Amino acid sequence: MASPFKRLNTNMKPDQFVIGVDYGTDSVRSILVNATTGMEIASSVFYYPRWRDGLYCDPSKNQFRQHPRDYIDGLEATIQECLKQAGPAAQNNVRAISVDTTGSTPIAVDKTGNPLSLKPEFENNPNAMFVLWKDHTATEEAAAINEHADRFDIDYLQFVGGIYSSEWFWAKLLHVLRHDEAVRTACYSWVEHCDWIPFLLTGGKDATQIKRGVCSAGHKALWAMEFGGLPPDNFFASLDPVLKGFTSRLFQDTYTSDKAAGRLSREWSDRLGLKDDVIVGIGAFDCHMGAVGGQIQPYYLSKVMGTSTCDMMVVPKADMKDIMVKGICGQVDGSIIPGMIGLEAGQSAFGDTYAWFKNTLAWPFKALLGGSSHINADVAAKLKEEMLDKLIPELTKQASAIPLSEENEVAIDWLNGRRTPDANQLLKGAITGISLGSDAPHLFKAWVESTCFGAKAIVDRFNQENVPVKGLIGLGGVARKSPYIMQVMADVMNMPIRIHKSEQTCALGAAMFGATAAGLYAKVEDAMDAMGQGFDLEYKPNAKAAAIYGKRFQKYLEIGNAIEQVTLNKSDPVLTGL
Repeated sequence: MASPFKRLNTNMKPDQFVIGVDYGTDSVRSILVNATTGMEIASSVFYYPRWRDGLYCDPSKNQFRQHPRDYIDGLEATIQECLKQAGPAAQNNVRAISVDTTGSTPIAVDKTGNPLSLKPEFENNPNAMFVLWKDHTATEEAAAINEHADRFDIDYLQFVGGIYSSEWFWAKLLHVLRHDEAVRTACYSWVEHCDWIPFLLTGGKDATQIKRGVCSAGHKALWAMEFGGLPPDNFFASLDPVLKGFTSRLFQDTYTSDKAAGRLSREWSDRLGLKDDVIVGIGAFDCHMGAVGGQIQPYYLSKVMGTSTCDMMVVPKADMKDIMVKGICGQVDGSIIPGMIGLEAGQSAFGDTYAWFKNTLAWPFKALLGGSSHINADVAAKLKEEMLDKLIPELTKQASAIPLSEENEVAIDWLNGRRTPDANQLLKGAITGISLGSDAPHLFKAWVESTCFGAKAIVDRFNQENVPVKGLIGLGGVARKSPYIMQVMADVMNMPIRIHKSEQTCALGAAMFGATAAGLYAKVEDAMDAMGQGFDLEYKPNAKAAAIYGKRFQKYLEIGNAIEQVTLNKSDPVLTGL
């Protein structure tokens, strides 16, 4: 299908380059891109060492924190490696850097904008670190915000689907301030990861001068032009006195990601080996920039599928008049493409579901193999690595061979709560219909189907709210690496799904925004058209499978509704007989 966006005629020199930096959950990746063609010249990945070692996290409490030092070290290492790969010609012609990050992933900073965990007294305090998107320690605070919002004549939750999530900005801030007096005393402001990195690169020294992106502000922090900015101080102070006056230390103005945050500071130009006239773009969340890198089109749901999913859509503003989509992660003017309404939904666990199942099955390898009396430690380590590498491919092979039946096991994909539709991070996953014949491939098949059923629930919500989903675009590692999961997705959705050629759509989208912020393109649609790599795969639904999945999806909804009722009222024996 042809792009609806027109390419800009430009006299841009062919030897100009931009850098896109993509901060993911486990690692940061930088790519150096030819700004004319979008061709990837170099790339580098840095895995966060503190995160890898499980520091500052407690999965039993849904606490997931990351240290800013991992982010800083990864930023420097990956960009330096890209420049080394590309050589001096590219290094001397880099025009811009733009960044995307996970979100909502905020942190407490002092008045200079310095994260508290970079200070000696807070360097090992998890509450002084970035509170990762998947951290669900703030469920009580999110519930309090939702209850509190009902008391006001103005609906301050209307642009975030009507439900505030524990994954977001204000819930996490309130949780940290309530539970850590030292951080509460030292915290001057609260900053999203995607807003802090550009501030760092431009040499910012004043927290009040941090340029906040409309993406993070609108989808997670309740900022809306219709409110004149953030909700008033009284909204937060009457929720909890610890928030009194906090809005005055945050922000009023926001910026779309096609704008510049500033120029690279002398410190960072020296550290990276770049000129100090390099433009640094306004940051945004990974999946919003990923949708642009994946050449999003109006009314096409761009599914960025990784550890979780983010489902992105752009709609012309005129078409969204008086439409408020309930139960999603927001609808924000300019959060994806400036001048269009950006809508966000998603699932709290997608690839994480498969990783959890793999780790569960792999427990004997990890716990027992090293102590075997029949093989030495070196052989045990190699055998463990081999088995782990083969586990998911073999499960996929076996699961795909199982005949599809209405009576197969049914799973509920809420292993990390439910993001959309209708956020509820207290919900838990489940699997039903198991018997003595339910082996690992059958269970894996059920989990794959459950993630696809969760995706269909999102599509159905958009359709029910008069925002029709006209097509699907698959982005990210799962989309490119698992034909089985993508075919199940097409069958469950009963819609074709096109897979974008680029394996790095988030970093590529950041590069497109960087090129636009540097003035190489007049608007991001032109950068997207010129630098986009197109689509090379398409999965079409099988009519027979789609019919069976339609019936199985109804079971998924019924079981999910029952689980939700039990969560709301644990004494209700509603699951009896399932």
